[in-house]
Amino acid sequence: MKISDVISYLDECFPKENATDYDNVGYMTGEPDRAVTACVLSLDLTGKAVECARQNGADLIITHHPIIFSGIKTLSTETYKGRLLTNLIRSGISCYACHTNLDMTDEFGNLAITSALGFEEAVHLEGTDCGVVFEQEEGTLKDFVAKTRAALGASGIITINDPDNKVKKIFAQGGAFDEESIPAIVAAGVDTVLSGEIKHHICVELEESGINTVIAGHSATEQIYLQKLRDKLSLRFPSLNFIVNYNNEKASVI
Repeated sequence: MKISDVISYLDECFPKENATDYDNVGYMTGEPDRAVTACVLSLDLTGKAVECARQNGADLIITHHPIIFSGIKTLSTETYKGRLLTNLIRSGISCYACHTNLDMTDEFGNLAITSALGFEEAVHLEGTDCGVVFEQEEGTLKDFVAKTRAALGASGIITINDPDNKVKKIFAQGGAFDEESIPAIVAAGVDTVLSGEIKHHICVELEESGINTVIAGHSATEQIYLQKLRDKLSLRFPSLNFIVNYNNEKASVI
């Protein structure tokens, strides 16, 4: 089995052409023709992810966020990116990133969030690049926040809204909230937005429209898909060992 075999399957599942223009997805470092016996899945390329790969004899790290996002001017080990990339190359470990091309596949992003919350009937909301909407029995924001924190294993939740506000129709968008989604959210009658990051002035704007905001953290809202990706890859490549690296925040549901 070669690294290129795994990469070809990832390209099939998450076509590069689905990535946004600003993104940098695909092969970051390494030799695709090398043999692979184990692979680490990680939201980010970090020192912990590299050490996890070394300890498990992994030949490939698949990340969500690309370590090379724009032009890199130096690989000096005096910079953290330089140290990480130098360590990868010295260790013979390849790195591949699936970012917005994976985000556009709701099953591995936003539907993974709603599934963790116990809602299996979420649907893509028209008018948004990525994001899903679902309904629950009417409850309070306080209860929804507690449920979200437990389901996603978030280290904390931020909201500016009254904890007694009602929550029924929710828009979920992992990672960073896309402000261009607001008109579609308002038109759909959403009363609560759940995301990883939302700018404060956007929270205020949404509150003025009667919409609660629940900020669960970038990592918590995206790491939730890692086990789902592991299961998919393990089914396709049963002879390979796939290890999930959670860095500093674990999803308790996984």
